Amino acid sequence: MSELSDRVERVVSGISEAARSVDRDPAELTLIAVTKFHPASLVRELHALGIRDFGENRHQEAREKAVELADLDLSWHFVGQLQSKKARQAREYASVVHSVDRPELVDRLASPGHPLDVFLQVNLTDDPARGGVRPEEVLVLAEHTAGAEGLNLLGVMAVAPLDEEPRAAFARLRASSDLVRTVVPTASSISAGMSHDYREAIAEGATHLRIGTAITGNRPPRD
Repeated sequence: MSELSDRVERVVSGISEAARSVDRDPAELTLIAVTKFHPASLVRELHALGIRDFGENRHQEAREKAVELADLDLSWHFVGQLQSKKARQAREYASVVHSVDRPELVDRLASPGHPLDVFLQVNLTDDPARGGVRPEEVLVLAEHTAGAEGLNLLGVMAVAPLDEEPRAAFARLRASSDLVRTVVPTASSISAGMSHDYREAIAEGATHLRIGTAITGNRPPRD
């Protein structure tokens, strides 16, 4: 067994154990391998190991990988901050955008073309510079997104603050999820949990897990 396949097996097993510990079916969870800064060749290796969902947080890198790997059956998840001016381009390769946090971005992503799945990113910190809509503003953004052509609102997304116990932060995200579902009842998905806190995210209802280093290993050195 290769080191990569061993890491994948450990993560998949960890997800299954965490789900069963809170009486959830592991099959309802989507594992997204976050491959930012890693070469397209790693994506090919992970595809061969059975992974089909991949996350990127830089538009240029994501677009280049999508082109290079067009021969594979992949779903690309854009998980980083997306500039409004890049929204239309991101729509060309992304199956899901996890970081919708403002009406302007909603309007740029809206299109009569193929439906695009989106999550509303919620800022769980007191820092306005962090990405995400404030929890008290998420309902208004959900209403705006629900009325946008060609967008399918899946639910909410967040990153747990480093200075807080993850499960408490994800419980607040779950509250935002409940609020959004009063507007869009089908928007029941929650994108939360990374390599260090996916177990806590699963316990609070996460459906989409964004796992990076636990699968890919350390990032390669950058020039």
